[in-house]
Amino acid sequence: MTKIPDKQWLLDRVGAGRNAWRNSERPAQIDPVAPGEESVWDYPRPPELRGAMGPVRVEHAGQVIAKSDRALRVVETAGAPVYFVPPEDVVDGVLRETDYVTVCEWKGAAVHHDLVLPDARVEHAAFSYPEPLDDLDPNMARIAGWIAFYPARVDACFVGKEQVTPQPGGYYAGWVTSAIKGPIKGDPGTQSW
Repeated sequence: MTKIPDKQWLLDRVGAGRNAWRNSERPAQIDPVAPGEESVWDYPRPPELRGAMGPVRVEHAGQVIAKSDRALRVVETAGAPVYFVPPEDVVDGVLRETDYVTVCEWKGAAVHHDLVLPDARVEHAAFSYPEPLDDLDPNMARIAGWIAFYPARVDACFVGKEQVTPQPGGYYAGWVTSAIKGPIKGDPGTQSW
């Protein structure tokens, strides 16, 4: 198992990043929201754990690699929801944990996973939080070990029957559906959001 920083060590270091968001900018124009839609500008910061908007499916190289009606999503101001799938809803043996670790000031240390299929390999296709920070929201502990896929790194991700669009910019793992309104951070010039 990949070594991740201790929770307390992380908490001692994320304060500045958390405080910086208090002064984050908002775009001049925010898309209007109709019934049944959600604005990323109505999502909270710190982020919050919510139920999925439908069953989810992840496909790559002609295979379904994850399918779940128990997925959860993390929503955060300015970003598209990130969907987390229970590990037992991912096809056994297709993910290989790497030694690549990233840190989110809200959720903690994420371990990245390569997707390995007989005819395809995708580096850092997914990630998980082995010990999510739960000091601001105890519910975050529910996603410990659950898998989040980057929709830009696999062939297709679906919520219900709708194929999602990856969050702009390539860095984030947000799943954009027609029900999500923005603008959504990720493109150049949105880093301060």
